[in-house]
Amino acid sequence: MYTGLMHAHSGLAYLLLAALIFAIVYNLIGFMGNKPFTEGNRKIALIGLIATHIQVVIGLVLYFVSPYGLSNFSGGNMKDGAARLLMLEHPLTMIIAAVLITIGYSKAKRLTDSNARYKKILIFFTLGLILILSRIPWSNWL
Repeated sequence: MYTGLMHAHSGLAYLLLAALIFAIVYNLIGFMGNKPFTEGNRKIALIGLIATHIQVVIGLVLYFVSPYGLSNFSGGNMKDGAARLLMLEHPLTMIIAAVLITIGYSKAKRLTDSNARYKKILIFFTLGLILILSRIPWSNWL
């Protein structure tokens, strides 16, 4: 189970990054071109949101079954940068990123002005993407 979850979590990370980058670029093009915010823009952002949520759910399950997650939580491991990244920094930062992406999508969905909708998605999705990229365990992932 652990190995399958690790492969799923790592493989879906590529799809998540692609979905977020595509949503940001697609909405940036609409914003820069002064185009109206359409149902297509909303659906593209929704794909990024759904990919983020799926990744977080798999990550949380993995956190509780992994030997590097909750079971590894101790004061001694806080001194080890690699262990601290996997047991604390990565999960916490990814949850914060998912919350930001969710807030951006929710706020954009409620607005009526196209420019305001674009701005909410662009700001919150970009902040979420930056947080995700900052805490990916690159040495384990690549």
